[in-house]
Amino acid sequence: MSDTRRRVKVYTLNEDRQWDDRGTGHVSSTYVERLKGMSLLVRAEADGSLLLESKINPNTAYQKQQDTLIVWSEAENYDLALSFQEKAGCDEIWEKICQVQGKDPSVEVTQDLIESEEEHIEEMPETSPLIDLPSCELNKLEEIADLVTSVLSSPIRREKLALALENEGYIKKLLQLFQVCENLENTEGLHHLYEIIRGILFLNKATLFEVMFSDECIMDVVGCLEYDPSLAQPKRHREFLTKTAKFKEVIPITDSELRQKIHQTYRVQYIQDIILPTPSVFEENFLSTLTSFIFFNKVEIVSMLQEDEKFLSEVFAQLTDEATDDDKRCELVNFFKEFCAFSQTLQPQNRDAFFKTLAKLGILPALEIVMGMDDLQVRSAATDIFSYLVEFSPSMVREFVMQEAQQSDDDILLINVVIEQMICDTDPELGGAVQLMGLLRTLIDPENMLATANKTEKSEFLNFFYNHCMHVLTAPLLANTSEDKCEKDAVVGSTKSNTICPDNYQTAQLLALILELLTFCVEHHTYHIKNYIMNKDLLRRVLVLMNSKHTFLALCALRFMRRIIGLKDEFYNRYITKGNLFEPVINALLDNGTRYNLLNSAVIELFEFIRVEDIKSLIAHIVENFYNALESIEYVQTFKGLKTKYEQEKDRQNQKLNSVPSILRSNRFRRDARALEEDEEMWFNEDEEEEGEAVVPPVEKSKPEDDFPDSYEKFMETKKAKESEDKENLPKRTSAGGFKFTFSHSASAANGANSANSKSVAAQTSPASSNGSSSKNATLTTAVTATKGSLVGLVDYPDDEDDDEEEETSPRKRPRLGS
Repeated sequence: MSDTRRRVKVYTLNEDRQWDDRGTGHVSSTYVERLKGMSLLVRAEADGSLLLESKINPNTAYQKQQDTLIVWSEAENYDLALSFQEKAGCDEIWEKICQVQGKDPSVEVTQDLIESEEEHIEEMPETSPLIDLPSCELNKLEEIADLVTSVLSSPIRREKLALALENEGYIKKLLQLFQVCENLENTEGLHHLYEIIRGILFLNKATLFEVMFSDECIMDVVGCLEYDPSLAQPKRHREFLTKTAKFKEVIPITDSELRQKIHQTYRVQYIQDIILPTPSVFEENFLSTLTSFIFFNKVEIVSMLQEDEKFLSEVFAQLTDEATDDDKRCELVNFFKEFCAFSQTLQPQNRDAFFKTLAKLGILPALEIVMGMDDLQVRSAATDIFSYLVEFSPSMVREFVMQEAQQSDDDILLINVVIEQMICDTDPELGGAVQLMGLLRTLIDPENMLATANKTEKSEFLNFFYNHCMHVLTAPLLANTSEDKCEKDAVVGSTKSNTICPDNYQTAQLLALILELLTFCVEHHTYHIKNYIMNKDLLRRVLVLMNSKHTFLALCALRFMRRIIGLKDEFYNRYITKGNLFEPVINALLDNGTRYNLLNSAVIELFEFIRVEDIKSLIAHIVENFYNALESIEYVQTFKGLKTKYEQEKDRQNQKLNSVPSILRSNRFRRDARALEEDEEMWFNEDEEEEGEAVVPPVEKSKPEDDFPDSYEKFMETKKAKESEDKENLPKRTSAGGFKFTFSHSASAANGANSANSKSVAAQTSPASSNGSSSKNATLTTAVTATKGSLVGLVDYPDDEDDDEEEETSPRKRPRLGS
């Protein structure tokens, strides 16, 4: 029984003015020789260790609270509390403390404060002070200031002082003294009053704030806070609040209580943000009630305005009225922006009601009009309001735009207005565009779309977005990567930095934002974006940007492709191989030379991903078409790894299909799309072996005509490609008129037939498969595939006699190996 009676928790007050639990144990009061007096001891119930040893000091103020708590201050900033499991145990220890201090156990505070038990309070007159406050006179100001600052360290004494100040109407008397001091120019008195008023604010009592921030007192409180002793000259806060700060009423507010609340909130916010110094670590919690005071005022203002539907309707009417002048409209939009900012203080259910009220009154159609206006300030404020709405309920915005689509043209749809604002942002840093892009991403994010029993918002909205809005979003991208544009911008003999279309930084930044959004679509919208990319041949257009002089834009284009490949979708893979879309990526890697930079790492990571994930169709395409250009890159094992994977797969295929060893051996070096009869195939393979030349990549011969073609048909194709190449004037190939892609190697390729032939090879995309521009890709100056097309020998045997010849005829390889 005695065990539970004496069972206590020990608490100490931390720097944040929060109580920390120090452990549970059993309390006793014993004489401790070392401390020379009766002491409170608490031993931990777990291991019997000493949790507390505190001498009962005759002068310490102990306070009993709620029948089971004893609280006291051990030192200046060290408050302790014992929380008893049972009232009987608390009474027992309280008696011991009162006995040591010679007090009656019926008191609840042993020192400094008079008896304050409930029945005693009832008997006492209401004005009876709980702390003896000095009389409110000029000569006592220093004493009052000392008292106020001394109690701040003890929560109990702060409570008592607050009650005393409240009961005596003391604050109003102090503010009368302030006026006297100011009239007398009594600087010393004014400095004391600064300390007193600042100290009273730090008491953190809402009841005192009600008095201090009332209309009759607040300006005098601000006045007291102007006289900071640390300043040579007092600040002129009252002058600012009365003369400089102007209260704007966009529509007159008739409710006097609401007006008073708005004034009060502004002034109290000013006191907190401007006048009071930034609180130190120890003072942070001193102003928590002041923050709450402002918070609840804002809640009240929003609620009162919300309930006044006549007022809000009038604001909306003026906002959308064409007759409203620009200045007035700017004020109305700023009012709404602040209104929405205040609404963030509301509880979730109240915030719901707030935004529903706005939606009912027509905030979205109003924003649509305002966002399309010329005034930059108005547009910026409208964007902020739109962001509050999107963050609150993307579904509400989506529902509005889908309904709107049934009644109006694509041009004036809210989402298209937003996209146009993003595209037309005049800020060189595109600050507004970045914000709008974030909002668009929230709107098209399937993660926050609802699926209900009767409809799925995701499919409905995405169908709407891809039908009505996607063309607006991609327009700048398609416009800046069109052949006409590139042809116009390119100059004959120009380097790659000139051939790229979006040459200026702002356009490049905008395209990067659009690509970021499209990359997000690839990740989150499955078939919608897939259909769009295939229909518009979008990846080819995006990869034009690999040649941009702005590396960040080239990286955005690469990231777009990387996301597509990351899906490991065979539809995408077929689209990439059929369109030969690795070409611009590999050329970018080769153009980058031996530089070890982000572009280099990102391209290699793309190929490394394909290797690690073993994406067979892409590995085959890369090795067959580009290995000759890539084999010199030896500082990573990626490309050799791709070749190994390719050969392993060929071996596997051949083991399945064939049992004849000779067929196995020669098939290893062949990949022919045409289905040949088996004996015909054997005949060709044996023929190649007799020639003994298929083993060596033909790219390394100085005369491709010497190669023995595997079939007459292929030979004719090669011949035609060669003839058409000869017809072209080589220097002209640097202009974008000749090809969709031009690269900086072109000029060096023009120097002679040898160097052109050693690395320049046909990229075997037949005209039939070309999509608009792919036929122009048929010949590339950077080495991509062998002249012989897809029938390439892919392994160099170390003892091959042509190795030495290769060293002489591939000048571009040498520096790469050095890297």
